[in-house]
Amino acid sequence: MNPNPADSQLVNKALSGDTQAFGAIIKNTEKLVAQIVCKMIPNVEDRKDLAQDIYLKVYKQLPGFRYQAKLSTWIAQISYNTCMDHLRKKKLLLPGEIVPEGSEVFVFSKDVSSILNTAIDQLSPVYKTLITLYHQEELSYEEIGQITGLPDGTVKNYLFRARKALREYLTFHYKKEDL
Repeated sequence: MNPNPADSQLVNKALSGDTQAFGAIIKNTEKLVAQIVCKMIPNVEDRKDLAQDIYLKVYKQLPGFRYQAKLSTWIAQISYNTCMDHLRKKKLLLPGEIVPEGSEVFVFSKDVSSILNTAIDQLSPVYKTLITLYHQEELSYEEIGQITGLPDGTVKNYLFRARKALREYLTFHYKKEDL
């Protein structure tokens, strides 16, 4: 893959000690990192620590960045892997699990986006992340695969399962006229 000239320039400047360049890398990717961390990690206090850990890893691993993907995709991959490690360490949800029924949130608004976000929050961290990366961040299956380390077919399959779980949740919790 040909390196993106802007990515290449930022990486080279950051590697030469330019702290403003690394600050620009953070600024350019913080929304994507936040999306991944917020969808995967339920504990708010853990999210801040993980975001710091992610950028510390990015800083340490930056000399090894080989432009095999976009810089943002590479950082998203570090984010995803850091969150997965955290979930495994804390023995939280495994891929494919859906949050148990007792944790549902009552929605008083008929705002469809609010209802959909509530439904997405009921999914496992992996499914939430895939839905977010595909539908909100508009990343391709290939980019999501690079981030998560999952084959394209698995990404498609998990997205299918996530959408099915969303449909079942919405069908069970809301009447058609509510949506």
